[in-house]
Amino acid sequence: MNEIIMEHLPEAALVRHLDALQRRPIPSATRARLAQALLDWFTAGWSALALPAADTLRRLAGDCMPGAGPAPVFGGAGMAAPAAAFANAGIAHLREIDDAHRAAMLHPGVVAVSPVLALAAIEPLTQRRVADAVIAGYEVALRVGEALGTRHAAGFHATATAGAVGAAAAAGVALGLPPAALHHAMGIGATQAAGLWQLVDDEAHESKSLHPAFAVRNGIAAAYAARAGLPGARAFVTGRRGLHALLGGDGPLEALDIGFEAAERINTATIKAWPCCAQLFTPLDAARALIDAHQPVPEQIASIEVLIFPHALKIAGVDWPAKPAETCFSLRYVLATLLLKQGLGIEDMESPDLRSPALLALARKISVATDDGFQRAFPQKRPSRVTITMQDGRSFSALRELRRGDPEDPFDWDQLQARMRAFAPGMDDAAARRVSHWCAGFAEADRDADVGAPPAALFG
Repeated sequence: MNEIIMEHLPEAALVRHLDALQRRPIPSATRARLAQALLDWFTAGWSALALPAADTLRRLAGDCMPGAGPAPVFGGAGMAAPAAAFANAGIAHLREIDDAHRAAMLHPGVVAVSPVLALAAIEPLTQRRVADAVIAGYEVALRVGEALGTRHAAGFHATATAGAVGAAAAAGVALGLPPAALHHAMGIGATQAAGLWQLVDDEAHESKSLHPAFAVRNGIAAAYAARAGLPGARAFVTGRRGLHALLGGDGPLEALDIGFEAAERINTATIKAWPCCAQLFTPLDAARALIDAHQPVPEQIASIEVLIFPHALKIAGVDWPAKPAETCFSLRYVLATLLLKQGLGIEDMESPDLRSPALLALARKISVATDDGFQRAFPQKRPSRVTITMQDGRSFSALRELRRGDPEDPFDWDQLQARMRAFAPGMDDAAARRVSHWCAGFAEADRDADVGAPPAALFG
């Protein structure tokens, strides 16, 4: 493929867009959204840092990339940057509370933030460079995820596939790669993209956190490889053996190179309102609305009917969890817990009472069906209808098409700080203040020249 043709590739246009973003002022709305994304990432990491699974990830990172280093790790000692990025990405994904995206169907923050903050410990990055790198990671992961589409997302975890390209872009911008080398880094990252949903079918949910961990590790390695002069695939999405052709892509390829005049893609991410798989949010939001409006007494409920888009059950299809790792993916469990306790918290996912007679009795009243019309609205909408029928014959129904935390229904800063304390109950007041203050600084343009590396104290 000659250079003239390469310059006309959608992937080349995307690289030029990333270069342009670094050369112009960051809009104030994007700065504010970046601060929120960082707070969300720290919330996810803190919420899981004391779990046994987090210790497993820290040990695994040390086994694969041994040695101490300056990059902070959630709940553990510092490591070399690639090892820290690997561990932090996996830990921040354990609770399923890291941010999400409707159209791209992936978790962008965990692959965009993790490599940049690890590299900031060893590279002289300013806050502006950190901001540019994180924004680039979101931009690429989300655009590639949108291009790959729903058929891809049904078979592959897009956080691991499109996320690997996003991580390469984030790491490449953090390392200051020029456009040609950044293009190579993204191409190298794309050739390492992997992440099969077969792990869900085989009940290996505990390994899902490895998807972003490996994506981030591969993204950093891709950026270093490009800096060393190694070439990467140029048509890594659109080529005849690129991601779109070989990994079941059916999304719009124009997502790669149109709409550059619009707000950066980071502004379109969803911050999660519930501590479970995002496919289950609209039925939970609908049930929450019914609880608030009608206060149904669980013992007096005759039946609960849920109508949902079919794609949700391809990922969150656990009928009833056999272990805590499956609670996030069981509609019956999270809905019954919400109705019984009028809330759904971290402790319900970590230490579930799966044999509770009251919980099982309520779960048996839940019937779940899918609707092809709801599926046609996916992924831009995630429709779900919940209908509660009482023993006295009364019936209440609520339809939700968008999720709390979607761009159309966002959290404000105070709400996000309260969410952080609720999702990370082990965080004390002093730690909460430190994390919030550091993240909030990215909303201020006059701090662009400040040191971009986060203090180790922010990692617990």
